[in-house]
Amino acid sequence: MSVKHPIVAITGSSGAGTTSVTKTFEHIFRREEINAALIEGDSFHRYDRKEMKAAMAEAAAAGNHHFSHFGPEANQLEELEALFRNYGERGTGRARKYLHNAEEATPYAQEPGTFTPWEEIGAGTDLLFYEGLHGAVVTDKVDVARHADLLVGVVPIINLEWIQKLHRDKTARGYSTEAVVDTILRRMPDYVNYIAPQFSQTHINFQRVPTVDTSNPFIARDIPTLDESFVVIRFAKPKGIDFPYLLTMIHDSFMSRPNILVVPGGKMQLAMQLIFTPLILRLMENRRRA
Repeated sequence: MSVKHPIVAITGSSGAGTTSVTKTFEHIFRREEINAALIEGDSFHRYDRKEMKAAMAEAAAAGNHHFSHFGPEANQLEELEALFRNYGERGTGRARKYLHNAEEATPYAQEPGTFTPWEEIGAGTDLLFYEGLHGAVVTDKVDVARHADLLVGVVPIINLEWIQKLHRDKTARGYSTEAVVDTILRRMPDYVNYIAPQFSQTHINFQRVPTVDTSNPFIARDIPTLDESFVVIRFAKPKGIDFPYLLTMIHDSFMSRPNILVVPGGKMQLAMQLIFTPLILRLMENRRRA
Protein backbone atom coordinates (compact mmCIF):
# COMPACT_ATOMS: atom_id res chain seq x y z
CA MET A 1 0.00 0.00 0.00
CA SER A 2 1.20 3.49 -0.79
CA VAL A 3 -0.10 6.95 0.05
CA LYS A 4 1.94 8.69 -2.63
CA HIS A 5 1.33 6.14 -5.39
CA PRO A 6 -2.05 4.45 -4.71
CA ILE A 7 -3.19 1.26 -6.42
CA VAL A 8 -6.80 0.32 -7.21
CA ALA A 9 -7.48 -3.27 -8.30
CA ILE A 10 -10.67 -4.85 -9.66
CA THR A 11 -10.68 -8.63 -9.54
CA GLY A 12 -13.12 -11.18 -10.90
CA SER A 13 -13.23 -14.22 -13.13
CA SER A 14 -13.98 -14.40 -16.84
CA GLY A 15 -17.59 -13.37 -17.44
CA ALA A 16 -18.04 -11.80 -14.01
CA GLY A 17 -18.58 -8.25 -15.27
CA THR A 18 -15.33 -6.54 -14.28
CA THR A 19 -15.39 -4.56 -17.54
CA SER A 20 -18.57 -2.74 -16.46
CA VAL A 21 -16.97 -1.78 -13.15
CA THR A 22 -13.89 -0.56 -15.00
CA LYS A 23 -16.05 1.78 -17.11
CA THR A 24 -17.46 3.31 -13.92
CA PHE A 25 -13.95 4.02 -12.67
CA GLU A 26 -12.96 5.48 -16.04
CA HIS A 27 -15.89 7.90 -15.79
CA ILE A 28 -14.70 8.95 -12.34
CA PHE A 29 -11.12 9.40 -13.54
CA ARG A 30 -12.27 11.49 -16.48
CA ARG A 31 -14.64 13.64 -14.41
CA GLU A 32 -12.13 14.24 -11.61
CA GLU A 33 -9.21 14.71 -14.03
CA ILE A 34 -7.22 11.81 -12.59
CA ASN A 35 -4.38 10.43 -14.71
CA ALA A 36 -4.54 6.66 -14.12
CA ALA A 37 -2.14 4.03 -15.43
CA LEU A 38 -4.54 1.37 -16.75
CA ILE A 39 -3.33 -2.23 -16.45
CA GLU A 40 -5.20 -5.21 -17.88
CA GLY A 41 -4.75 -8.55 -16.16
CA ASP A 42 -4.51 -10.48 -19.44
CA SER A 43 -1.15 -8.82 -20.06
CA PHE A 44 0.29 -10.92 -17.24
CA HIS A 45 -0.60 -14.26 -18.81
CA ARG A 46 2.52 -16.36 -19.27
CA TYR A 47 1.68 -17.51 -22.80
CA ASP A 48 0.30 -15.85 -25.91
CA ARG A 49 -2.69 -17.45 -27.65
CA LYS A 50 -0.74 -20.00 -29.70
CA GLU A 51 1.60 -20.83 -26.84
CA MET A 52 -1.34 -21.36 -24.48
CA LYS A 53 -2.91 -23.91 -26.81
CA ALA A 54 0.39 -25.78 -26.94
CA ALA A 55 0.84 -25.57 -23.15
CA MET A 56 -2.70 -26.90 -22.58
CA ALA A 57 -2.08 -29.81 -24.94
CA GLU A 58 1.22 -30.59 -23.23
CA ALA A 59 -0.42 -30.47 -19.79
CA ALA A 60 -3.26 -32.72 -20.93
CA ALA A 61 -0.78 -35.24 -22.38
CA ALA A 62 0.88 -35.30 -18.95
CA GLY A 63 -2.47 -36.00 -17.27
CA ASN A 64 -3.28 -32.43 -16.16
CA HIS A 65 -6.71 -31.62 -17.61
CA HIS A 66 -7.20 -28.51 -15.45
CA PHE A 67 -4.45 -26.23 -16.76
CA SER A 68 -6.03 -22.77 -17.10
CA HIS A 69 -5.53 -19.02 -17.01
CA PHE A 70 -7.04 -19.03 -13.54
CA GLY A 71 -4.00 -20.78 -12.04
CA PRO A 72 -0.50 -19.49 -11.27
CA GLU A 73 1.28 -21.77 -13.77
CA ALA A 74 -0.30 -19.92 -16.71
CA ASN A 75 0.44 -16.45 -15.36
CA GLN A 76 3.37 -14.26 -14.41
CA LEU A 77 2.14 -13.45 -10.90
CA GLU A 78 5.65 -12.56 -9.72
CA GLU A 79 5.79 -9.88 -12.41
CA LEU A 80 2.35 -8.62 -11.36
CA GLU A 81 3.41 -8.32 -7.72
CA ALA A 82 6.62 -6.61 -8.80
CA LEU A 83 4.59 -4.05 -10.74
CA PHE A 84 2.36 -3.34 -7.72
CA ARG A 85 5.36 -3.12 -5.39
CA ASN A 86 7.43 -0.89 -7.68
CA TYR A 87 4.52 1.38 -8.49
CA GLY A 88 3.76 1.82 -4.79
CA GLU A 89 7.39 2.70 -4.11
CA ARG A 90 8.29 4.77 -7.18
CA GLY A 91 5.15 5.42 -9.22
CA THR A 92 6.37 3.30 -12.12
CA GLY A 93 6.96 -0.32 -13.14
CA ARG A 94 7.02 -2.71 -16.11
CA ALA A 95 3.83 -3.37 -18.05
CA ARG A 96 2.69 -4.51 -21.48
CA LYS A 97 -0.52 -5.06 -23.45
CA TYR A 98 -2.27 -8.22 -24.61
CA LEU A 99 -3.74 -7.71 -28.07
CA HIS A 100 -7.09 -9.51 -28.08
CA ASN A 101 -8.18 -8.91 -31.67
CA ALA A 102 -7.20 -7.43 -35.02
CA GLU A 103 -8.40 -3.96 -34.06
CA GLU A 104 -6.04 -3.89 -31.07
CA ALA A 105 -3.19 -5.60 -32.92
CA THR A 106 -3.12 -3.50 -36.10
CA PRO A 107 -1.49 -0.37 -34.60
CA TYR A 108 1.37 -2.56 -33.34
CA ALA A 109 1.75 -4.53 -36.60
CA GLN A 110 1.35 -7.75 -34.62
CA GLU A 111 -0.95 -10.76 -34.70
CA PRO A 112 -3.99 -10.91 -32.43
CA GLY A 113 -3.36 -12.97 -29.33
CA THR A 114 0.17 -11.67 -28.79
CA PHE A 115 1.83 -9.31 -26.31
CA THR A 116 3.49 -5.96 -26.87
CA PRO A 117 7.04 -5.60 -25.47
CA TRP A 118 7.47 -4.78 -21.77
CA GLU A 119 7.78 -1.05 -21.14
CA GLU A 120 8.13 1.21 -18.12
CA ILE A 121 5.01 3.10 -17.09
CA GLY A 122 5.60 6.77 -17.71
CA ALA A 123 6.15 9.05 -14.74
CA GLY A 124 3.43 11.44 -13.59
CA THR A 125 0.40 9.16 -13.21
CA ASP A 126 -1.86 9.72 -10.20
CA LEU A 127 -2.65 6.07 -9.49
CA LEU A 128 -2.45 2.58 -10.95
CA PHE A 129 -5.69 0.87 -11.94
CA TYR A 130 -5.70 -2.90 -12.50
CA GLU A 131 -8.58 -5.00 -13.83
CA GLY A 132 -8.24 -8.75 -14.20
CA LEU A 133 -8.20 -12.20 -12.66
CA HIS A 134 -5.59 -11.81 -9.94
CA GLY A 135 -5.75 -8.37 -8.35
CA ALA A 136 -6.07 -9.85 -4.85
CA VAL A 137 -4.34 -13.20 -5.28
CA VAL A 138 -2.28 -14.72 -2.49
CA THR A 139 -0.23 -17.89 -2.97
CA ASP A 140 2.77 -19.46 -1.26
CA LYS A 141 4.98 -17.37 -3.58
CA VAL A 142 3.19 -14.02 -4.03
CA ASP A 143 0.91 -11.68 -2.11
CA VAL A 144 -0.49 -9.26 -4.66
CA ALA A 145 -3.37 -8.18 -2.40
CA ARG A 146 -1.17 -6.51 0.22
CA HIS A 147 0.03 -3.85 -2.22
CA ALA A 148 -3.40 -2.46 -3.20
CA ASP A 149 -5.04 0.50 -1.50
CA LEU A 150 -8.52 -0.32 -2.80
CA LEU A 151 -9.53 -3.86 -3.77
CA VAL A 152 -12.90 -4.47 -5.40
CA GLY A 153 -14.32 -7.92 -6.11
CA VAL A 154 -16.91 -8.54 -8.83
CA VAL A 155 -18.53 -11.90 -8.26
CA PRO A 156 -22.07 -12.66 -9.48
CA ILE A 157 -23.55 -15.88 -8.14
CA ILE A 158 -21.96 -18.75 -10.00
CA ASN A 159 -24.93 -19.70 -12.22
CA LEU A 160 -25.23 -16.10 -13.43
CA GLU A 161 -21.50 -15.96 -14.06
CA TRP A 162 -21.76 -19.08 -16.21
CA ILE A 163 -24.75 -17.68 -18.14
CA GLN A 164 -22.81 -14.49 -18.88
CA LYS A 165 -19.77 -16.46 -20.02
CA LEU A 166 -21.84 -18.81 -22.18
CA HIS A 167 -23.58 -15.95 -23.96
CA ARG A 168 -20.38 -13.92 -24.42
CA ASP A 169 -18.27 -16.79 -25.73
CA LYS A 170 -21.01 -18.10 -28.03
CA THR A 171 -22.06 -14.76 -29.53
CA ALA A 172 -18.80 -12.79 -29.53
CA ARG A 173 -16.30 -15.61 -30.01
CA GLY A 174 -18.29 -18.24 -31.89
CA TYR A 175 -17.77 -21.07 -29.40
CA SER A 176 -20.22 -23.93 -29.01
CA THR A 177 -22.00 -24.59 -25.73
CA GLU A 178 -19.97 -27.78 -25.35
CA ALA A 179 -16.69 -25.91 -25.77
CA VAL A 180 -17.65 -23.31 -23.15
CA VAL A 181 -18.76 -26.00 -20.69
CA ASP A 182 -15.43 -27.80 -21.23
CA THR A 183 -13.63 -24.55 -20.37
CA ILE A 184 -15.71 -24.06 -17.21
CA LEU A 185 -14.96 -27.61 -16.05
CA ARG A 186 -11.26 -27.32 -16.87
CA ARG A 187 -10.95 -24.11 -14.86
CA MET A 188 -12.94 -25.26 -11.83
CA PRO A 189 -10.05 -26.41 -9.59
CA ASP A 190 -8.17 -23.15 -10.19
CA TYR A 191 -11.39 -21.18 -9.63
CA VAL A 192 -11.81 -22.82 -6.24
CA ASN A 193 -8.15 -22.46 -5.24
CA TYR A 194 -7.13 -19.10 -6.73
CA ILE A 195 -10.17 -17.03 -7.78
CA ALA A 196 -12.73 -17.49 -4.99
CA PRO A 197 -10.24 -16.93 -2.11
CA GLN A 198 -9.51 -13.44 -3.44
CA PHE A 199 -12.98 -12.27 -2.42
CA SER A 200 -11.95 -12.68 1.21
CA GLN A 201 -9.07 -10.25 0.57
CA THR A 202 -11.09 -7.53 -1.16
CA HIS A 203 -12.29 -4.37 0.57
CA ILE A 204 -15.62 -4.22 -1.29
CA ASN A 205 -17.48 -6.99 -3.14
CA PHE A 206 -20.28 -6.56 -5.67
CA GLN A 207 -22.36 -9.70 -6.08
CA ARG A 208 -25.28 -9.67 -8.51
CA VAL A 209 -28.13 -11.99 -7.57
CA PRO A 210 -30.89 -12.61 -10.18
CA THR A 211 -34.53 -12.69 -9.15
CA VAL A 212 -35.38 -15.05 -12.02
CA ASP A 213 -34.77 -18.79 -12.37
CA THR A 214 -31.14 -19.55 -13.25
CA SER A 215 -31.16 -23.12 -11.93
CA ASN A 216 -29.90 -24.55 -15.25
CA PRO A 217 -27.51 -21.95 -16.66
CA PHE A 218 -26.61 -24.12 -19.65
CA ILE A 219 -30.01 -23.76 -21.30
CA ALA A 220 -30.69 -20.10 -20.42
CA ARG A 221 -31.74 -18.16 -23.50
CA ASP A 222 -31.11 -14.72 -22.05
CA ILE A 223 -28.87 -13.09 -19.48
CA PRO A 224 -30.96 -11.82 -16.56
CA THR A 225 -31.10 -8.04 -16.80
CA LEU A 226 -30.04 -5.63 -14.09
CA ASP A 227 -33.70 -4.87 -13.42
CA GLU A 228 -34.19 -8.59 -12.76
CA SER A 229 -31.48 -8.58 -10.11
CA PHE A 230 -30.34 -7.27 -6.77
CA VAL A 231 -26.74 -6.37 -6.03
CA VAL A 232 -25.27 -7.36 -2.69
CA ILE A 233 -22.44 -4.99 -1.70
CA ARG A 234 -20.21 -6.18 1.11
CA PHE A 235 -17.79 -3.83 2.88
CA ALA A 236 -14.93 -5.57 4.67
CA LYS A 237 -14.25 -2.42 6.69
CA PRO A 238 -17.49 -0.40 6.92
CA LYS A 239 -15.94 2.36 9.04
CA GLY A 240 -16.16 5.63 7.14
CA ILE A 241 -18.93 4.46 4.79
CA ASP A 242 -21.96 6.77 5.03
CA PHE A 243 -24.71 4.16 4.92
CA PRO A 244 -27.57 6.59 5.77
CA TYR A 245 -26.54 8.75 2.81
CA LEU A 246 -26.39 5.74 0.47
CA LEU A 247 -29.79 4.50 1.65
CA THR A 248 -31.26 7.95 1.01
CA MET A 249 -29.73 8.33 -2.45
CA ILE A 250 -30.41 4.79 -3.70
CA HIS A 251 -34.16 4.16 -3.61
CA ASP A 252 -35.37 0.70 -2.54
CA SER A 253 -31.98 -0.19 -1.07
CA PHE A 254 -31.63 -1.76 2.37
CA MET A 255 -29.09 -3.17 4.81
CA SER A 256 -29.13 -6.95 5.22
CA ARG A 257 -26.24 -6.93 7.70
CA PRO A 258 -24.25 -4.14 9.39
CA ASN A 259 -21.66 -4.27 6.59
CA ILE A 260 -23.89 -5.25 3.64
CA LEU A 261 -25.90 -2.91 1.44
CA VAL A 262 -28.42 -4.39 -1.02
CA VAL A 263 -29.47 -2.28 -4.00
CA PRO A 264 -31.73 -2.90 -7.02
CA GLY A 265 -29.71 -4.10 -9.97
CA GLY A 266 -30.71 -1.10 -12.05
CA LYS A 267 -29.09 1.14 -9.45
CA MET A 268 -25.72 -0.62 -9.51
CA GLN A 269 -23.94 2.05 -11.55
CA LEU A 270 -25.31 4.79 -9.31
CA ALA A 271 -24.21 2.85 -6.23
CA MET A 272 -20.71 2.47 -7.66
CA GLN A 273 -20.47 6.18 -8.39
CA LEU A 274 -21.64 7.11 -4.90
CA ILE A 275 -19.34 4.61 -3.19
CA PHE A 276 -16.18 4.89 -5.28
CA THR A 277 -16.03 8.64 -5.93
CA PRO A 278 -15.35 9.68 -2.32
CA LEU A 279 -12.92 6.77 -1.86
CA ILE A 280 -10.92 7.81 -4.93
CA LEU A 281 -10.97 11.48 -3.90
CA ARG A 282 -9.73 10.47 -0.45
CA LEU A 283 -6.81 8.61 -2.04
CA MET A 284 -6.00 11.68 -4.13
CA GLU A 285 -6.22 14.01 -1.13
CA ASN A 286 -3.89 11.78 0.88
CA ARG A 287 -1.54 11.70 -2.08
CA ARG A 288 -1.43 15.49 -2.30
CA ARG A 289 -0.72 15.78 1.42
CA ALA A 290 2.09 13.26 1.12
